[in-house]
Amino acid sequence: MAAPEPEVAIRALGPSDLGLMRGMLRMFGREFDDMPTYTAAPPDDAYLGRLLARDTFIAVAAVQGDAVVGGLAAYVLPKFEQARSEVYLYDLAVADAYRRRGIATALIAELRRIAAAQGAWVVFVQADYGDDPAVALYTRLGTREDVMHFDIAVD
Repeated sequence: MAAPEPEVAIRALGPSDLGLMRGMLRMFGREFDDMPTYTAAPPDDAYLGRLLARDTFIAVAAVQGDAVVGGLAAYVLPKFEQARSEVYLYDLAVADAYRRRGIATALIAELRRIAAAQGAWVVFVQADYGDDPAVALYTRLGTREDVMHFDIAVD
């Protein structure tokens, strides 16, 4: 009889979780088929530690044993028109072998908990046309707005 698979734990990352954050970067690279962006010029430990210590950055990992099997990165955006903030869910991925198990939903639930604790009033996320699984997930969890996105180069 095979041993049962260890449970997947959902956890917010802090400054001491450098190994998990690096694992999340590798997982993003694999799942987004973009290893150069996520692994070619990795930040040093000091940078990652400072980033994970900020109250304007949120990283949540889905961990099974020592392996990161899912994760998200989000940014807290303080607003100017009212004393409140929004949270932008920047990246979310789950390793292919772990999809359709509720891990993405659990990651977002933890992000929502953290956002509420920080006084944010909404979490927002973008999805690409044609990314049907992401669109279905976000439609189930929130209200869809059709907007245009523009990248403006910095000189």
